[in-house]
Amino acid sequence: MRSNNMVAMILAGGRGTRLFELTSKVAKPAVNFGGKYRIIDFPLSNCANSDISTVGVLTQYESVLLNSYVAKDQYWGLDINDGGVYVLSPREKATEDFEVYQGTADAITQNIDFLDSIDPEYVLILSGDHIYKMNYAKMLGYHKMKGADATIAVLEVPMKEASRFGIMNTGEGDRILEFEEKPKEPKSNLASMGIYIFTYKKLRQYLLADAANAESRHDFGHDIIPTYLKDKMNLFAYRFKGYWKDVGTVDSLWEANMDLLNANNELDLADASWKIYTEDVNALPQYIGPDASVKNCYITEGCVVEGNVLNSVLGTNVKVAKGAKVIDSVIMPGTVIGENATITRCIVAENMVIPKGAKYGKKNSEHIELVAEKQEGK
Repeated sequence: MRSNNMVAMILAGGRGTRLFELTSKVAKPAVNFGGKYRIIDFPLSNCANSDISTVGVLTQYESVLLNSYVAKDQYWGLDINDGGVYVLSPREKATEDFEVYQGTADAITQNIDFLDSIDPEYVLILSGDHIYKMNYAKMLGYHKMKGADATIAVLEVPMKEASRFGIMNTGEGDRILEFEEKPKEPKSNLASMGIYIFTYKKLRQYLLADAANAESRHDFGHDIIPTYLKDKMNLFAYRFKGYWKDVGTVDSLWEANMDLLNANNELDLADASWKIYTEDVNALPQYIGPDASVKNCYITEGCVVEGNVLNSVLGTNVKVAKGAKVIDSVIMPGTVIGENATITRCIVAENMVIPKGAKYGKKNSEHIELVAEKQEGK
């Protein structure tokens, strides 16, 4: 039976400027990952696998492709009578002028009418740009057991990296006592994953009060959660064990793709018990030429490989010509690597044509090179 008492709201409107040209025409959640997927597939698949039937996707920046993609809710098995995926973009209302979403909390506030029409008992707030698998039903069970007003998913990070995150300081039973945004001297290593469950009636009151506060940034981390703590609401940390990565930079996106090539990778896209669903692209089977060399790679449907590919991820319909070398790289869908070209430690954007003999990237480079049509500002 599906969890109709909880609605998921996926925040998918960010610009993703640190991904440079990869997000010049598409929203970050629509960026390709793992050969055949898009980043948004992960939270949507988690919802489907967690038996959450109603999902709102809040879009804003460069949303045309993302809107049309998530509207096809049959990809994730969410095209059912009592639910589905709803695209929620900023819109003009009869009582007010058009306004873009001012912050994460404001994005939810602007869609209170949507939530009221469903009347959920609980609201799950998610980010649309993280790579992970998570059973939200288990988190909801924890929320209920604790009698929480809000539950925040946390991940234990190395103490030396804790200053990069929003940190939850907890007491007995993992009750949250304090929230610190990127503290210089962190008191704990429990990093917020940006995944929240709220009891809706209480959240609704706080969102409306926040909307009336001219001094607020209208953000969950900066405003809503600190106000909950100030008012001594019941907030608890939910400790997540498993793979999770914020793919907000070129380097982190490359790292997450490379993690798929690790035989012991925690993400395990081959796990039939927790599938990651995506668009079923109608492509021919992959072809590996007689003189090709392929070692430790993800090779997706439609690929034609006649060159050498090592430790790399090739997206749908990628072509690697004779004599070409692709090493430690991520090649996004539709790209053609010309004869005798060499790609090393790169992400190559989709539908690129790499000329014959071209060379990109360096074996020992500290950062990953992004190969795209335009590279100004990189």
